[in-house]
Amino acid sequence: MAIFKGSGVALVTPFTAGGVNYEVLDKLLDFHLENSTDAIIACGTTGEASTMTDEEKSKVIEFTVKKIKNKIPVIAGTGSNDTKHSIEMSKEAERLGANALLVITPYYNKTTQKGLIEHFTKIADSVNIPIIIYNVPGRTGLNVLPQTLAELKKHPNIAGVKEASGDISQIAEVARLCGNDFAIYSGNDDQVVPIMSLGGLGVISVTANIMPKEVHGIAAAFLEGDVKRSCELQLKLNPLNKAMFIEVNPIPVKTAMNLIGMDAGPLRLPLTDMEPTNLNILKSRLSEYGFKIKG
Repeated sequence: MAIFKGSGVALVTPFTAGGVNYEVLDKLLDFHLENSTDAIIACGTTGEASTMTDEEKSKVIEFTVKKIKNKIPVIAGTGSNDTKHSIEMSKEAERLGANALLVITPYYNKTTQKGLIEHFTKIADSVNIPIIIYNVPGRTGLNVLPQTLAELKKHPNIAGVKEASGDISQIAEVARLCGNDFAIYSGNDDQVVPIMSLGGLGVISVTANIMPKEVHGIAAAFLEGDVKRSCELQLKLNPLNKAMFIEVNPIPVKTAMNLIGMDAGPLRLPLTDMEPTNLNILKSRLSEYGFKIKG
């Protein structure tokens, strides 16, 4: 069974100067429950997990699980370039009640395709909840090949892939080799419909942080068989999707949230405030989509 179908939000982590803002996190989770989000992804790339301590990640996962109360799946980001550390965090997320894991490919030290198989297999062996592999070569410098995913899908705990390679031909080959019992989620907000046309089940979305109902609508329309409507919604949202990546994620989306009063708080270094030119573009896009800019 698929972990979810539709729109999973790659949730930002709202920070204060000294830690995590749980009051705002509580409000964000309510916002997504009220606006048709189909799954919560906590402590992923958009959540700035790479600059969070293990203790912070554990507390955010625990808080999210307790707040959501199994109304929709909670998927915890537990990937690392250290297999041992990823195993530890994966076990911790399972202990805290996460429904599934999102595990990014190793970065910096990277590995071979053989190494990927061993890495993900070791992690999958350590838990009893499903894993979504996150393939984002633009960030990691490492691409998970379709043949590698076909081998990994043999493991009962490896349930799918978040595909952010941007390579539709590669994703088509993943679909061909892995079949209908392997979930494919778009990792790019502007490619939801193309990936769903190949059998994908939805998206793990950045834009859903501010427009959850609209992103859900793209996937829901497709799943209901209204492909024309799904395409219309995708194309309507794409200018905003583009603005969400005008600088490194999650700089634009967190900036956007602060601009419209969602109080996501500061970014953590090495992420910094937006360049003035890009900030003006972002403000313009938000206004075009009906948002009122604060301050």
